[in-house]
Amino acid sequence: MTTDSARAAALLKGHRESIDRLDAILVYTLGERFKHTQAVGVLKAEHDLPPSDPAREATQIARLTQLAEQADLDPDFAKKFLNFIIQEVIQHHKQHQS
Repeated sequence: MTTDSARAAALLKGHRESIDRLDAILVYTLGERFKHTQAVGVLKAEHDLPPSDPAREATQIARLTQLAEQADLDPDFAKKFLNFIIQEVIQHHKQHQS
């Protein structure tokens, strides 16, 4: 392996290790987030509240879009990702009401 190739391989390895750590952080963070949204779903079911809260969702999307811009993350990607999470949460809330 040439010196340039070896250096590139070492850099690639370092980036991949960082990506792996960040993926673990994302998974654990999502796990923690869903623990809280499950508790919200139970509270909503106990108090006969609707599973979705469009005003809250709109506020969150706006807030996270701004955070995405600050983090140099594509805001459209952030919106799609948050919308996916919101839909999952709503489905969980509907299950609690069943």
